[in-house]
Amino acid sequence: MNQPELRKISADTPFSLKTFFLKWEWFLLLIFIGINVMNSLISPYYLSVNGLFTATNSFLEKAFIALSMVFVLIIGEIDISVASIVALSSVVMAESYNKLGLPMGLALVVCLLVGSLCGFLNGLILTRFRELAPMIVTLGTQILYRGIALIILGDQASGGFTSIKWYSNFYWGKIGPVPYMFIAFAVLAVIMGFILHKTTFGKRLYAIGSNRVAAKYAGIRVERSRLVVYTLSGLFSAITAIFLVARMGSTRPNVAIGYELDVISMCVLGGILTDGGKGNFVGAVISIFTIGLLRYGLGLINVQSQLMMVIIGALLIIAVMAPHLKPKRRLKSD
Repeated sequence: MNQPELRKISADTPFSLKTFFLKWEWFLLLIFIGINVMNSLISPYYLSVNGLFTATNSFLEKAFIALSMVFVLIIGEIDISVASIVALSSVVMAESYNKLGLPMGLALVVCLLVGSLCGFLNGLILTRFRELAPMIVTLGTQILYRGIALIILGDQASGGFTSIKWYSNFYWGKIGPVPYMFIAFAVLAVIMGFILHKTTFGKRLYAIGSNRVAAKYAGIRVERSRLVVYTLSGLFSAITAIFLVARMGSTRPNVAIGYELDVISMCVLGGILTDGGKGNFVGAVISIFTIGLLRYGLGLINVQSQLMMVIIGALLIIAVMAPHLKPKRRLKSD
């Protein structure tokens, strides 16, 4: 008796060279190359190794938040409290050192704990009250966290960090021409990219962003994953606070205003869709350097900040529209 032929079913999408090269990341890479060519032509000072690495320090400070914001957007949510978390964690760190007399190393740990706790609180509210919109909740905590920073410090500054050389080197220190902050960003970017694309946790985030109900019935602990993502968002905001204070030598409750908009812009231009479930971590990293070096190059020739905003805004509109631009098929006439 003949045995029935076994049929193998595969969920893997067959590789297509055309599809591969039509990805948004390749188009973004072309924009990145074009911006560098343009900058090198308009300013003779642009192609300087030391200058370029120094320029990265001006935007990598907030780019740490973008690494975790990718995770938030992938699950189809948003966190606009990140800038206030930067302010609060930096203020608590400064006061822990200046008022409580904690060693600077321990004050840094306090900063990371405060940022993580703020992110955890965002996640806890959203997972306990699932009907609430993430934008509304994080708008509320944005006001709350900065308000607490104002209560702690008022309109005063808390400083004295320039005298701590090893801490100042977090921002200003270099290995050859390469800043310590660039190295820290590269390491964390590789780790976060690996987690998102190569681990089960990352695949679960994509599933949650694509269809939360289906992900839940597939056995994914959706609320626990959301809680972890928001806690990571708070943690990376605290990392930004550490580098920010290392640069300024002090902090105030009004630091980092507007960071959340810059960070979301970096992610959206990188192809991370705000409705969740789509996007590539590499695109977000390319976007960070594209926006940062564009501003640096235009700044070398004293281009007004308003014009920079127009250019970056146009790029964002293109990034949002690109996935929906599909060629129309012609109908065959009889």
